[in-house]
Amino acid sequence: MDKYEALKLENQLCFPLYAASKEIVRKYKPLLDELDLTYTQYITMMVMWEERCITVTKLGEKLYLDSGTLTPLLKKLEQKNYISRQRSKDDERTLDVAITSEGLALRDKALFVPENMTKCMSLTKEEMETLYKLSYKILKQIE
Repeated sequence: MDKYEALKLENQLCFPLYAASKEIVRKYKPLLDELDLTYTQYITMMVMWEERCITVTKLGEKLYLDSGTLTPLLKKLEQKNYISRQRSKDDERTLDVAITSEGLALRDKALFVPENMTKCMSLTKEEMETLYKLSYKILKQIE
């Protein structure tokens, strides 16, 4: 066996994960353009629709994003009036993010996105569930 076998692109698990992720996000773009959201804004809003109010730290943990990425992202969503940011009353060092009524209303407009994304992937429900579970297993082990 060639000593460089491990360095071949075709032998890397990370490459198909990276390429598939990039292509999936590319498929989201036209759908999210209708909502005037980027993919990272969309996943942020998904957390906000669920949590309603969350600290920036917890939001970053849920999304696997650092504060350097989150800060400009949250500023944009605040400019669109989908969220508001304010210092916690309990601890001034903590920044809370809350969904606005406009942000909540956006949820109804976004209902078409998951359905359309499911249609564009030719995976069975079982294959999607397996991929989902394996992806989160990797994420948890890397943490």
